[in-house]
Amino acid sequence: MIITGEKFVLRPFTMQDVPAVAKYANNKAIADNLRDVFPHPYSEQDAEEFIRYMTIQSEPMTHFAIDIDGEAVGTIGIFLKSDVYRKNAEIGYWLAEPFWGKGIITEVIKLIVAYAFATFDLVRIYAEPFATNVGSIRALEKAGFVREALLRQAAIKNDVLLDSTIYARLKP
Repeated sequence: MIITGEKFVLRPFTMQDVPAVAKYANNKAIADNLRDVFPHPYSEQDAEEFIRYMTIQSEPMTHFAIDIDGEAVGTIGIFLKSDVYRKNAEIGYWLAEPFWGKGIITEVIKLIVAYAFATFDLVRIYAEPFATNVGSIRALEKAGFVREALLRQAAIKNDVLLDSTIYARLKP
C-alpha cells in the first residue's frame, strides 16, 4: 500500500531503510518529544529492530515510512484500540528535523486520517503530544484536530514532569 502526497509518499518499510532511519532518528530533539520507547541515542540496531517489526505487519497496513526522494525520513502509525475503545485509534509520528516547518507532517496526518477512516471501523482518531511540542500541536490543528484535554503533569520525560494534551478528530 502506497499513499502519495505532494512532497512525499507513505509506503511500507524495507530493510534498506535502516541507514536512513538510524541517521534521522538519532536526534535528541525528536526523542524529547516522543515516549521513552523511542531510544536516544538511536542506533542502527534500533533501526533494524524497528524495521524488522514493521515489515511483518499484515494488511491493511497501520504503519508507514514517510519517504522523501527515496529516503525514509520519518514514520506515522495508527494504533487501533480495543474493547470499549474499539472505535478509536491513536496516531503517532516523527519526522526528520531537516523537514520540519514545511507543512509535510500536516499533509501526512491528513492523508493517514483519511486512510484510517476509510479502512478501519473508526469514529475517532487522536494524538497525545506533550504540551511543549508546539510544532506537532500546530500540525494537528491544521489537520483538523481539536484539543480535548490538557493533562497537567501527566508525563515524565528526561526526569521532568510535563503536561500532555489530547487532540482528536471525529469521522465526518
